[in-house]
This record gives sequence, C-alpha cells and structure tokens, in this order.
Amino acid sequence: MQTNLTEQYRNSLLGQEAEAILRSCVHCGFCTATCPTYQLLGDELDGPRGRIYLIKQMLEGERVTRKTQTHLDRCLTCRSCETTCPSGVRYGQLVDIGRELIEQTIPRPIGQKIQRWLLRRVLPYPGRFELLLGLGQAVRPMLPAGIKRKVPERQHATSTKPSNHTRSMLVLAGCAQSATTPQTNAAACQVFNHLGINLLTAPAAGCCGAVSQHLSASEEAKRFIRNNIDAWWPYVEQGIEAIVITASGCGVMVKDYAELLKHDAQYADKARRVSELSRDLSEVLINEDITQLTPSNTNRQVAFHSPCTLQHGQQLTGVVETILRKTGYALVDVENTHLCCGSAGTYSILQPALSQQLLTNKIAALQHQQPDIIATANIGCQLHIATRADVPVKHWIELLL
Repeated sequence: MQTNLTEQYRNSLLGQEAEAILRSCVHCGFCTATCPTYQLLGDELDGPRGRIYLIKQMLEGERVTRKTQTHLDRCLTCRSCETTCPSGVRYGQLVDIGRELIEQTIPRPIGQKIQRWLLRRVLPYPGRFELLLGLGQAVRPMLPAGIKRKVPERQHATSTKPSNHTRSMLVLAGCAQSATTPQTNAAACQVFNHLGINLLTAPAAGCCGAVSQHLSASEEAKRFIRNNIDAWWPYVEQGIEAIVITASGCGVMVKDYAELLKHDAQYADKARRVSELSRDLSEVLINEDITQLTPSNTNRQVAFHSPCTLQHGQQLTGVVETILRKTGYALVDVENTHLCCGSAGTYSILQPALSQQLLTNKIAALQHQQPDIIATANIGCQLHIATRADVPVKHWIELLL
C-alpha cells in the first residue's frame, strides 16, 4: 500500500510505525472473511481492510469525523484477521495507533468520556473493583433478571499449602480475575504444586495494562507495564523459569511488553526479557508430564471456547484442547471457533448491541452438542458466556483437579 503521510505524522514514532504496517497491506481482502463485525454488519468500513483505509486517510491529512471513530470503536481487536492475512499485517497494533490518534482529534460526547474514564479507574484496580462487585453481589437477589445475570456469584478459592519445590515460576494475579474468579489461580497453584513447581505471586504486580492500552491511554498502560517489570525483576534475576499468565487476554499483553517499551531506554531490555519469559498456562503444561494428573470428573463432555487472545493473539490453537484430551476429557465439536464471543475486554460494555449478537451466535455454537460444561481460558470470555449459558462455565485449569 502506497502512503503519503503528513509531515506531522511522518515525523512521529506512532506515524512511522503505522506507515510501516500500512505499507505491508496488499488490499487482498482475505481479512474480511474472518472478521466478526464485517460478518454481522456487511459494511466494508466495519472490516479490517476498511478500517485500514480510514486510518490511512487520517494519517494523510484527510478529514476524519465521529463516524470514522465509530468504525474503529466497533473493532473487537480480536485479531482474527491476522491469522488469515498472507502479508503479515500487524492489524492489532495498527488499530490501537489509529484509535489513539483519532482520540486526540475527535472530542467524544461527555457520556462516553465519563464511561471510559470510569472503566480505566475501576477495572485495573482489584480493590476498587472488588468493592463494587461486592456491593452488586450483596443486592444480586433483588436485581431484575437482565442485570442479575451480569453480576457473577461470589466465588471462594480453595487454599493451597505452601510448598518448597526446586522449580519456581511467577504467576500474574490479575485484576478483574482475582476479584471475580479467584479459583482460577488457586487451581493453577494446586496443579503446579502436584507437578513439583512453586507458583509465586509478586505482591507489587498489578494490572497488565491492557484496559488502558485498548482505551487509547497508552502512557497510562506503560505505567502499569513498568510497575509489573519492577515487581517481577527481582524474581527474574533469581532465575524463575517463566512468568505464567492464566488469563489469555493478559498473556497477549505481557508478550507485547517488548514491543510497547522498545523505545524506552531504561526499560527496553527488561521488557524484552519479561516478554521472553511470559507463557500462557497451556504452554507450560503441554511440556510437563500431565499423565500424573487425575481429574475427578472426566466423564463430563466439554465444549471449549478458545478466546481470541489465545488463538489469534498468541496463536496457541489446539494446545488447551490437547491437554484436556490427554487428561481424559471428551470435547464436543464447536462450529465457527475462530469467531469472538463478544466480550473483548471492555467491548461488551462499550458496544453492548454488537456484543450480544456475537454472544448469541457463540452460545448457540457452544451448546449445540449439549455439553455438560463450557471451558475457556480468559476471564472476560468466562464471565460473558456465563451470563447466557445453560451449563457451568469455568476456566479450563479447574477441570484438571
């Protein structure tokens, strides 16, 4: 793709990165075939190729409007398009740049500003989120059915006795996950303990930064990133084997730390090392002897929903499924596994209509073979699917106990 950026963008780091990505696009349109929003809306501007043109026009100085911003907002950042792109266009990075630049150009209505500000001030902070969640759970029985199903029931994590194995790995506690589904990391600790691995938590680590990054607050995201690197670095120097991420949405973000801080002279090398050490939970377990694990209810049929951040972002298609089958589970067939469930971080809040259409389709696909349980690998997907599912929805690591 030929480009002719304005001097303003041609001389900026974001503009230069965007131009390099734009130039790799060959206009083929293969991306539209796998784009969930294009399939729903049938509008070229609501597909990757159309959004790429919109970003290109903005960088070349053409007039942009709130309509342009709306088309970029509707993107799930699911990165399904990247898996079918023959040219390796880094669309996820490009759309983040486009959103950040248009955020500086087009003022949002006050309601949108407040909503996005609140999301950035609550979701990344477990204490704040847990307080609001607790209030919602306290009044949950009195809420209308439509709202009640969106408030997850209180979950209590099982405790794990401290261990002293020779092998150690770090685990990200997470923000929303630690408050809503603490059993996920508790189950991971139990499984790793059984395999002879200490799973450690750095107390000072916090949100991975994804919420801020995808809401066009990149400098705020970088503050979260630097905080985590500082919290993890003593463990890195001590030689921990890996940094394990149990939420695939956080996993794809942490693996991008090297890219996001590549221009930071103080943190670039550390960020690169952290990204190298980052592993999705499944990446670790697929290389361990899991035959010694003896789950108690393998007679249940499982429908597995692979989050976009797992299969497209981290390109780990089939890894969790292999682990579940190796431990004795029967997995039912699910159609259109490449399509997003509609959660996509804050998307289910900011784009509720489209999110619910995607969820309707996903629920139909997951429950078509009447499974006993739905398993997934990301907290957002887990909570979103659970609002409409007729069977329990769990993180897959819980099935290994």
